[in-house]
Amino acid sequence: MGTAVDALRAVVGELPGGGEAREGQERMVAAVEAAINDHHHLAVQAGTGTGKSLGYLIPAICSGRRTVVATATKALQDQLVDKDLPFLAEHLDRPFTYAALKGRSNYLCLQRAKEALQSGQGTLPVDPDAERAPRHEIVTLVEWATHDTTSGDRAELTFEPTDRAWAAVSTSARECPGAARCPVGEACFAERARTAAAAADVIVVNLHLYGVHLASGQVVLPDHDVVIIDEAHQLEEIISATSGIDLGPGSFVNLSRTTRSLIVDDRLAGDLEATASQLGDALDGLRDQRLRHPDPALEAALGAGRGRIDAVLAAVRSIVSDDADVGARKQRVLRAATTLAEELMVLADVPPTSVAWVEGTARAPRLRVAPIDVRGPLAPLWEMPSVVLTSATLPAALPERLGFPPEAPTLDVGSPFDFEHHALLYCAAHLPDPRSGTTFDAAVHDELEALIDAAGGRTLALFTSWRAMTAAVEALRDRIHHPILEQGSLPKPALLRAFAVDEAACLFATMGFWQGIDVAGPTLSLVTIDRLPFPRPDEPLLQARRELARANAFTTVDLPRVQVLLAQGAGRLIRTATDRGVVAVLDPRLASATYRWAVVQALPPMRRTKNRAEVEAFLRSLRNDGSDQDGTGQ
Repeated sequence: MGTAVDALRAVVGELPGGGEAREGQERMVAAVEAAINDHHHLAVQAGTGTGKSLGYLIPAICSGRRTVVATATKALQDQLVDKDLPFLAEHLDRPFTYAALKGRSNYLCLQRAKEALQSGQGTLPVDPDAERAPRHEIVTLVEWATHDTTSGDRAELTFEPTDRAWAAVSTSARECPGAARCPVGEACFAERARTAAAAADVIVVNLHLYGVHLASGQVVLPDHDVVIIDEAHQLEEIISATSGIDLGPGSFVNLSRTTRSLIVDDRLAGDLEATASQLGDALDGLRDQRLRHPDPALEAALGAGRGRIDAVLAAVRSIVSDDADVGARKQRVLRAATTLAEELMVLADVPPTSVAWVEGTARAPRLRVAPIDVRGPLAPLWEMPSVVLTSATLPAALPERLGFPPEAPTLDVGSPFDFEHHALLYCAAHLPDPRSGTTFDAAVHDELEALIDAAGGRTLALFTSWRAMTAAVEALRDRIHHPILEQGSLPKPALLRAFAVDEAACLFATMGFWQGIDVAGPTLSLVTIDRLPFPRPDEPLLQARRELARANAFTTVDLPRVQVLLAQGAGRLIRTATDRGVVAVLDPRLASATYRWAVVQALPPMRRTKNRAEVEAFLRSLRNDGSDQDGTGQ
């Protein structure tokens, strides 16, 4: 049997449109194969165009070891499951199986659906979610589950149900009693997905689910030998979220509704709703604050919540019934109440290794607790035989922050694209300091007008805040002669489709569009970035990390974030070997700050200029030479 590189060379010629193995891709395949066979870890930076998904899938499959691939974005998960793995299953000379696995709330719950249909018919207490949702939606969802799907995965729906309707027919991990205690456990869609995953050679999950797996003592996913963390630049923040607590008034409201579905006792449910109101009032007064000291109002609300949860648990445990449906509801209430009680115990004494803060809106404030340092929660990961971290952008400081073993190799395989000749990096060095407020905004709008005019539309304008994006849209809509598509005006997929089919269009968007966007060809010739994406100085979790890092705070906390986000944003431009265009950074600090070279060197190796006339001429030349941007290439 040949090597994984031999397998790569055998299949790349079968890629749609034809293809050939690339040097960087072959280096990655060989390194991943060695990591798996020799039982060590590996970090790989693989630039745009490397083909990193095949770069790790082929050696993982050839190894014969069960592999979990964890990704951060739905777009990459869909690419793996719908494109890359089916392609390899057809063309790789080695049989294997694969499956995708999601959190329970993504699958229709047959027991909840049954209860929702029975609500109001006198057979069971009224299900609160079913009572609030339109019955015709619930019937439609049940018919879909009965006749049109074998997975029960919400993503397969051809329509978008309301949140209330989906809540009436789904459950979460914090409520589900498990298949053994559920009357329809043997037919459960979520359990079927787990069973399929347990038998698969390659399991695709999102990073959030893998974080939950680590936090749960590694009981969520089937046993596996190899872990591939794609989009690893997001791992630290996701692990912080999955290792912490996210509590709001809705936690008590949901428990109240679940309790009402089992117990006809308005006092119990009413007390929980009163706690939700009390907690909401306490949190509203603390919004956007880091909690360094105990707050009397918040402590009182949490204390009341603990007492009322104890009352619910006592009442539920006293229920004795041979009815399977009642038993299922009882287990759901017990699980939800116990989980919430455990979270309140942690909140009663937040350890010094974590940070607590309040965020959200006045209507939906949230109390968040997260570990300052994720190396502890990630420690079980490094006990696995082989873990591969990969991303188009891996800051030098990231492996240490994750606890990645220092003896494990790291590799940068570069990108096959000719950035030097196909892309231009422009810094608007003449603009005022971004901290000058309206003066800077006005200058940015003037700069955008000139650049968009030269590009003939064809622009993805990225902003670091909704305020800045909205101000730019309002200022430029009547000043430029090209359609402006604004984030929030349409669902994200619809926005991208509208942008991709209209070469004259401009898409104005915020942080959600800085990564995971793939628009190739002449539609996108210009990416603008309003300012360097520094985090807010008062962002609680990063503030705590700065305090821990002390003198190294800027280089280990702030600078890596700027490097990653700017590289991700700039990476939207060149998506194929024939793409050409300009990345325009409208923040003059990229040309003058002491840290500027650290940021520039984290970007693809584009030609650089501060001369707007040169940029405008280049953009106009692209408009006149469409043959250079036919959107093809490997």
